[in-house]
Amino acid sequence: MATEKNLYRILVVDDENSLRTMLSILLQREGYQVDQAEDGAVAFTMAQENNYDLVISDIQMPRVTGIELLRKLREQDNDVTVMMITAFSSTEEAVEAMKLGAYDYITKPFKNEEIRLVIKNALERKQLQQENRRLKQQLGQRSSFQNLTGKSPAMSKLIALLERVAPSQANVLITGESGTGKELVAQALHLNSDRKKHPFVPINCGAIPENLLESELFGHEKGAFTGADRRKEGLFESADNGTLFLDEIGELPMGMQVKLLRVLQEREFRRVGGTSNIPLNIRLVAATNQDLAEMIKEGSFREDLFYRLNVVSIELPPLRSRQDDIPLLINKFYQRLKGEGEYPIQKQALELLLNYDWPGNVRELENLVERCVVLGESDELTVDCLPDQVKNKNRNLCGLIGDLPDADFDLEKWLEDLERTVLLQALEKSGGVRKRAAELLGINFRSIRYRLGKLGIGDDG
Repeated sequence: MATEKNLYRILVVDDENSLRTMLSILLQREGYQVDQAEDGAVAFTMAQENNYDLVISDIQMPRVTGIELLRKLREQDNDVTVMMITAFSSTEEAVEAMKLGAYDYITKPFKNEEIRLVIKNALERKQLQQENRRLKQQLGQRSSFQNLTGKSPAMSKLIALLERVAPSQANVLITGESGTGKELVAQALHLNSDRKKHPFVPINCGAIPENLLESELFGHEKGAFTGADRRKEGLFESADNGTLFLDEIGELPMGMQVKLLRVLQEREFRRVGGTSNIPLNIRLVAATNQDLAEMIKEGSFREDLFYRLNVVSIELPPLRSRQDDIPLLINKFYQRLKGEGEYPIQKQALELLLNYDWPGNVRELENLVERCVVLGESDELTVDCLPDQVKNKNRNLCGLIGDLPDADFDLEKWLEDLERTVLLQALEKSGGVRKRAAELLGINFRSIRYRLGKLGIGDDG
């Protein structure tokens, strides 16, 4: 029993040395860790420096009373459990303490068994509150990471990395192809950090005209330029205490890169037309689909800014490397459109979807699902509703052959017929001009003439 109790730390506050000492000895015998303070001022300092589970304080004390101590603790957002002791049977001050958030009060003189029971109940309540907060935090993490749909090895690795990075204050650089969900990852980082109750402010650096960018980011004072008829808060200021997401960071002009670097170094900024610096408390998450290392070599991106942004690097996998997630994503987008249910996928359609390269990644898949829901003539996703680039691109040889026969398959004959078909299609597209047909096929004129002659295709173009 003592082993469990000594996990709890209690601060006893009373200006009467005898009562303070007696109560401390009683609690220490019960197995609690106990500190003492002779008045509210000393107790407040100790509570700021130590993590107490319970403060037991007399109400009437010189300098800083128990009521004032409680009020100061709450103003500092200190959620320590506080229990009051009063020598008066009148409950007026005790009621005031309860309104300020005290757990309970007892009156002097008190019985040892009485205070043991009240303390036991207070600490059990404290433990339940902590457990409840922990479970809510875990639920919040699961909920926010559920937005990142996927069970593939690539996504499992990504989510494990995000779980480690999210609670930190480190700047993060997210890289990946267009459409891989960089903003969704930035939101997940925010929702799983201690900044989640504060704003998440996304900015697309490539979408704001260069001449307006500084004012949009940092705000401006009234009269700073023509048309500035009032003070305006910038997006940096709007994100204070929260997370600022700079998407397409590679599009940031060089002049703004210098200003951003200064903000990250100094943790303060100045509005356009302003004369005073404004402190800034943000976590910065940036994203790009460009090769910033190559841009540094070309001189279009600052190396010192890159290292400020790239404290933690997160590379998002392209959809083609996480085929296992495609059916899950299809159902997710279908449910977003329909509100419920699953979207059955025709076997042949699924094969085509899995063999496709997905240059537009998850965003392209989302658009495809919406197309099929709108244009599809059945309640399942079929080949008929797929766009041509999915139906015709990246089919492998087995897909073109169909099921390979058990015997009598002539590979040379099949390849010859395939070559003849491709050559004739190229000639048809080029209007019979062989040189143009060769360019379409990526071969030279001598090669196409040889191939046509070998296959007995007449020299009429």
